[in-house]
Amino acid sequence: MSLARNVLVQTGFTLGSRVLGFARDLALNAKFGGQGPLMDAWGTAQMLPNFFRRLFAEGAFAQAFVPSFAKTREVEGEAAAQQLASDVMAVILTVVALLVIAIEVGMPWIMPVLLQAYIDDPETMATAVLMAQLAMPYLVAMTLASLLSGVLNTFGRFALTAGAPILLNICTIIPPMVIEDQRTAALLASLAVTIAGVLQVILLWWGVRRLGVSLSAGFPVVNRGVRKVIALAVPGAIAGGALQINTLVTQYLSGSDKGARAVLYNSERLYQLPLGLIGVAVGIALVPRLTRHFADADRSGSDRTMDDGLVLAMAFTVPATIAFLIMPYVVIDATMTRGAFTSADALRTAEVLRAFSWGIPAFVLAKVFAPAYFARQRTKQPMQFALITVVANIILGATLWYWLPTQGVDGAIGLGWATSAASWLNVFLLAGTLAAEGVYVVGGRAWLKLARLGLASAIMGAFVALAAANYEMLSDILLAKELAVVSIALCGFAIYLLAAFILGAVKASEITGALRRDRATKTDDLPSSSPD
Repeated sequence: MSLARNVLVQTGFTLGSRVLGFARDLALNAKFGGQGPLMDAWGTAQMLPNFFRRLFAEGAFAQAFVPSFAKTREVEGEAAAQQLASDVMAVILTVVALLVIAIEVGMPWIMPVLLQAYIDDPETMATAVLMAQLAMPYLVAMTLASLLSGVLNTFGRFALTAGAPILLNICTIIPPMVIEDQRTAALLASLAVTIAGVLQVILLWWGVRRLGVSLSAGFPVVNRGVRKVIALAVPGAIAGGALQINTLVTQYLSGSDKGARAVLYNSERLYQLPLGLIGVAVGIALVPRLTRHFADADRSGSDRTMDDGLVLAMAFTVPATIAFLIMPYVVIDATMTRGAFTSADALRTAEVLRAFSWGIPAFVLAKVFAPAYFARQRTKQPMQFALITVVANIILGATLWYWLPTQGVDGAIGLGWATSAASWLNVFLLAGTLAAEGVYVVGGRAWLKLARLGLASAIMGAFVALAAANYEMLSDILLAKELAVVSIALCGFAIYLLAAFILGAVKASEITGALRRDRATKTDDLPSSSPD
């Protein structure tokens, strides 16, 4: 498949997953309240599972594993690659299972550290501990799912990888909608996380088997191949998951303020939407292609692939960023304000969302630049950059969290500013090092397209600002605030596309060319029974 086709497959399924996830969050907020103790407990209980899901399942681990698996398959053959994957699976499953057991046992002592605001509320604390324990086995499932996803991606198969998370949202949306008792609904929703993980593994395992790949988890042995993969994958996961590590830091700092955890959870679901839809999709699609270009010493091919990935990512990310910067309250009020989620909850969440929004392009750009390191199996450099940004986020985030309230400003806004600033630092380090080493510099054609896309986004932004200022009037005319925000979004996107075509940022021939299948590649000759 072409890069654009791969990205669209990934994005299409991810969009379906995110829509269901958003519906799930609406049900949870309406059930538990936008800043209520149970919503805080839910956000805290999901911290570690979500962290590992995004760190492993959403590209970071897969981006590090794919080059090793692909190289073994190319040099030593299918049997050796399958044995490598089986050996790695046995080792990482053992390690993660032991980690999960330790966390489960220690959760009564871990939770008071994570959820400091409720130390004097034993009922909420006990519920949060049990919710976290019910959800923690999801980590084992996601470890296996990440490896299976890496195998599928190596074969150029992206649909199952992108579609599997839909099962998580289907499973977790049911309890808050059908269970009347709040605590029972919260506990069952947490249990549903683990159930969904098992179902995801079953689906991906089926997909791998359909490709004719046979994996087995025997006794864990740390042999030479496993050591090499781990040496690449661990730094790669840390590097690819810089934003997720910073998010975990942000969530920890917010634990002392009642309601802050829930506000951050809700804003995070929105500001990471472009990352999940575009950044992760582009990153996953880039690694196999760049690995092939670097192996063939095809500099022009790698430059062209990176330019295409950069322009494609920003074409969707910049408009979303502008919309979140201009009308965060409109988006949140129209979609979330119902039930126990009040207008005050929407206002606070909107201000925090705006603080994260200017970092959205950086979140996505990191996913574009990192594959140039992963494809060359140079994972230590981006890991070092990630650790630098984590330190910067901790220092800046902690400073703003404690200082801003003394100035009458919500400290959670400072956490958004810190995460955004740290993410831009990460991008400058990634891009600057690639340029300094002569690996990749953004081409002149890509810069021209980015400038035209920026101008088209500015035109869209002017319309969005005008429409947002008349949000209440539009809601009255259309008889529903939901219809008002959907109308604004659709009209704004239509204006953006029209402006992009008029300005020459996008051409019809480029779209058809990008969606056309590549000429014969190694993955084109796969069995016709494959899941995509």
